[in-house]
Amino acid sequence: MKREHIYSSLGIILVAFGVILLSPIVVALIEKDYFAILPFSVASGSSVILGMLLQKAGGFLRNFDTLKRNEGFLIVSLAWMVTAAMGAIPYLFFGLHPLDAYFESVSGITTTGATIFIDFSLYPKSLFFWRSLSQWLGGMGIIVLFVAILPQFKVAGRQMFFAESPGPTEEKVTPRITQTAKALWLVYFVLTLLEIACLIWAGMPVFDAVCNSLTTLAAGGFSPHPLSIMGYNSPTITWIITGFMFLAGSNFALQYQTVARRHLATLIKREEFRGYALIILVVSIFLAVALIVNEKSSWSDSIRESLFQIVSILTTTGFSSSDFALWSVAAQTLIFSVMLVGGCAGSAGGGIKVIRVILGAKYMRREIVQLVHPRVVMPIKIDGKTVPDAIQFQVLGFLLFYIVLMTISAYAVTMIEGSSSIGLVGTAATIGNIGPGFGEIGPMGTYGNLSWATKVVFIVNMIVGRLELIPFLAMLHPDFWRLRK
Repeated sequence: MKREHIYSSLGIILVAFGVILLSPIVVALIEKDYFAILPFSVASGSSVILGMLLQKAGGFLRNFDTLKRNEGFLIVSLAWMVTAAMGAIPYLFFGLHPLDAYFESVSGITTTGATIFIDFSLYPKSLFFWRSLSQWLGGMGIIVLFVAILPQFKVAGRQMFFAESPGPTEEKVTPRITQTAKALWLVYFVLTLLEIACLIWAGMPVFDAVCNSLTTLAAGGFSPHPLSIMGYNSPTITWIITGFMFLAGSNFALQYQTVARRHLATLIKREEFRGYALIILVVSIFLAVALIVNEKSSWSDSIRESLFQIVSILTTTGFSSSDFALWSVAAQTLIFSVMLVGGCAGSAGGGIKVIRVILGAKYMRREIVQLVHPRVVMPIKIDGKTVPDAIQFQVLGFLLFYIVLMTISAYAVTMIEGSSSIGLVGTAATIGNIGPGFGEIGPMGTYGNLSWATKVVFIVNMIVGRLELIPFLAMLHPDFWRLRK
């Protein structure tokens, strides 16, 4: 591992991030909220200065062609932690404790959507814009963005690109990794603009439409309205956001290929997409029935609310069109079940990912069949292609470590808070980058009243969950830290 690679690349990222931190100042000027200019100016200056110092420590290196995999893992992990620290600076100016500010920033940039805020009226629009923008940046991936726009990472970007999105497969839409990153961001950007236009057409205020669109496509869930989407009291808005959340939880590379080839079958033929749609359909039907029976809701309201909440939780967006923490136990159980799944690989959604759930189910089915027929040869296939053993073992290892981390976190938080509900649901909501849970941390609740130790655990959960455990696990091996010349 070369320190020059780490320092220089992290420095370049921080300088670019510092420039982005100036964007909320535009909102502050439009709203004539001149006090908000200082927080973002300080945050931007801090990020740029720290970035320049790191580049100096790294000898202003510009050639990263020899970047190794473990260096890519470390750069990505540090980038998420340090950019979150820079993004937390503006919150300090509005009275948040440093730990709360970092929690809110991490929750934003990891697209978790677990908020510390209690009274939304205390904060200016520029801060709400930054909350949404930070999620939008994190939704597609900070590193994917900088691989797309920074020429220094034209070659080495591959190591960081897949370190940030370490799914079971490495999917590219073009031969060059920089072009792939640009293509993904193009889809992301166009869908965001399209949603903004649709929400404005539906009657949502322009500022709210921009913020909600940024956080919808990021599968984030930070809304400028204290009651989330429920606060707009509009079935049309609810349906529009449901549709875009569905797209946010789908594979962006696959969406690009579908549009580029102008062939819908490209999307439908994928086994993961069909499984994703099937989970939403089946669980939504059960939830709609539960709402009709237990909540006495009408058919139309039940269908709309069930689809919205299942898509919101499955894609780990975390928006709410009603306070589902008040629903029956049966309804909450259905919602919790999809917390453990997540969106598709290559999407903005967090969680385990649908493809891993499918692979895990097929692996168990094969084991059961081989118990009855020991000599049978039964390869596991996805989209008609045999999945290599190495990928199978990687997925099983991921699932095992995911369960272990969830268990440790849930036990720790349960002992700290004296509540198994906060321990289990809070862990699932933060490691899956979902945001709201039930009860005190429900969709109309806040994480602000939790103890500092719980917030630290949940911060770790959010970062590790967003990076899908792989870089975190790699760092546990002693050889990971071996320096090279």
